[in-house]
Amino acid sequence: MDHLLSWLVFVPLIAAVVMLTIPQSQGHLYKWVALGALGIVTILSLVLVFSFNQGIAGYGADSLQFTKQLDWINLNVGSFGSLLIQYYVGVDGLSLALVLLSAIVLFIGVISSWNIKKNVQGYFLLYMVLSTSVIGCFVALDFFLFYLFFEFMLLPMYFLIGIWGGKRRAYASIKFFIYTLIGSLLILMVMIGLSLSVVQGPDSTVHTFDIMKMMNPENYLPGSLLALDFDGQLLGLTYRAWAFILLIVGFAIKLPAVPVHTWLPDAHVEAPTPISVVLAGILLKIGGYGFYRIGYTIFPDGAIEYGWWIALFGVIAIIYAAFVAMAQADLKRLIAYSSVSHMGFVMLGMASLTVEGNAGALFQMFSHGIISALLFLMSGVLYDRTGDRMIANYSGLAGKMPLFSVAVILSFFAALGLPGFSGFIAEFLVLIGAFDGAINGSVVDTFMPVLGLLGLVLGAAYFLWTIQRMFFGKFWVREESWQLPDLNARELIMIIPLVILALFFGIFPGLLLDLANETVMGFVEYVNTQGHQNLELINAAVR
Repeated sequence: MDHLLSWLVFVPLIAAVVMLTIPQSQGHLYKWVALGALGIVTILSLVLVFSFNQGIAGYGADSLQFTKQLDWINLNVGSFGSLLIQYYVGVDGLSLALVLLSAIVLFIGVISSWNIKKNVQGYFLLYMVLSTSVIGCFVALDFFLFYLFFEFMLLPMYFLIGIWGGKRRAYASIKFFIYTLIGSLLILMVMIGLSLSVVQGPDSTVHTFDIMKMMNPENYLPGSLLALDFDGQLLGLTYRAWAFILLIVGFAIKLPAVPVHTWLPDAHVEAPTPISVVLAGILLKIGGYGFYRIGYTIFPDGAIEYGWWIALFGVIAIIYAAFVAMAQADLKRLIAYSSVSHMGFVMLGMASLTVEGNAGALFQMFSHGIISALLFLMSGVLYDRTGDRMIANYSGLAGKMPLFSVAVILSFFAALGLPGFSGFIAEFLVLIGAFDGAINGSVVDTFMPVLGLLGLVLGAAYFLWTIQRMFFGKFWVREESWQLPDLNARELIMIIPLVILALFFGIFPGLLLDLANETVMGFVEYVNTQGHQNLELINAAVR
């Protein structure tokens, strides 16, 4: 068990090395190697889940499990002291479900990639590098290591969209690259500031990137840039406040939150279906996870001080993206804006600083990962047959493609939050937590969960309207030559497990919530307690 997380991270990378030894003439083996590697990762993630001790309470280094901590780079930089970078991995209730989600979605993505014909070796090599990067982000506990994995996602995604995407793939891939790079640079600025400020312990001269060390104010050098007693300000805000804002904006781009969301619809529309599945199912969740593991953990004072704004932007995303989704003519673009809207619930639940709200936000990340992957698979099935995603070009598909229609309708019901599906549980918990926070004097105001409820109504409107237009009435398609066979065996293998998971966790949510419960309670207590203590020290320093 000591190396379980390392195997989870690096099995896809080992598979990539194996692919380099396979000649082009045996190109059909690439997909089997990828499938085998991610099959192993899925099995290991299940071992991780069933071996996880749900009873460990609290939040911080003592609540982590399956940890591996090794010194990696130790630089002596003279009077500055030394700089230590570690290979430090571990999981707790915040990351465990997301590791499982990553394994499931990446495995489904390989099956969805089965028909890739163009440069098969390059495609699956990049997919394996992406897989390692994604899982690495969810288990890294050294900020530098997290940042490396976070950055390594950028290049595979850029090429996977830019080479295997649609007609406007160059535009979409460059836009994705620029937005994500800007977010990464904002995060890098904060990481450098933290490395200058944080040491291994109160009497140490060894600077560290250890996220758990960054939680403790005693590990900050007195008077350093991001220490609580530093009295310097920039434009009326402390440097800690600026660091928190930069982190939140950087991760909000990946989430994405309005108004830094515009790269996402273009990336989704132009990306091949498997990459849309991975992008919506996992990569967006790294933005939300970054809020938790980096932003709120290191700067709980920022979470208290700016939580109202985070909740507000979450509500704006819920409402604005829902209205934009309603106006879309392209099915895939509608689903993309739906993703932006539903990820707004993550921000609202997180900002509530209640146990219910944060449990709901984590549940929403897992649930949305399953449901959005399913939605993009359904869009891809239709596009594979006709090369067209325009909603107005289809009518009465239920009579022609019954299995496909049932799967789409179930996925739409799951996405709009129908009781019995996982999406309902997630959004219900977020709204309960937001109302609870507003009533008990949290940073959230009552109008925010009320507007969140309006977002649910709008979601039901655009999904039900799409079902009515595309699947009911007299059968008609724009081109009579289009062949519309129903779902084949490979497509059923991808779709049925996701539908079952959306239903299973909607009926038995406790199985997932129990994994995170103790960590979420510890996290909420830590942010509320440590955040207010930090603010008192900061305010005393700047008076």
